[in-house]
Amino acid sequence: MKVGIGQDSHRFDFNDNAKKLILGGVVFEGHAPLHGNSDADVILHSITNAISGVTCVNILGSVSDEMCLKHGIKDSTAYLAEALKHLGESKIVHVSISIECSTPKISPKIHQLRESIARLLDIPQNCVGITATTGEGLTQFGQGKGIQVFSCVTII
Repeated sequence: MKVGIGQDSHRFDFNDNAKKLILGGVVFEGHAPLHGNSDADVILHSITNAISGVTCVNILGSVSDEMCLKHGIKDSTAYLAEALKHLGESKIVHVSISIECSTPKISPKIHQLRESIARLLDIPQNCVGITATTGEGLTQFGQGKGIQVFSCVTII
């Protein structure tokens, strides 16, 4: 059994009206998108980093930059899929995700997020834990300037 911890954060891009806010593969309508070369799906980036913590193969960075900048792949599900390839015979059995932001409100979409992430990781929905906090507004994430996510994956 191994455990991987991942983190990622992105600031909001209040000037981009064409891009959508995507979290965990779910579109959040009516909210500013996150700034990044890709779709900036901070939840999937955090999970990808947690998997990299187990496989020791860093996907976010040079691999994702090549996929995004050279081949135009901006969908973070592709980066996650690339990380999953390096698990070999190992399998994710649980993921715990902690989200810090003041906007959007996460609670109304937790079911959709769990469904999407479970599908992407090929695990049951009851093996995807999601919590959210505003952090009492103590950080820039809780002050509405971006989103920060920590993920922990359990792998056997």
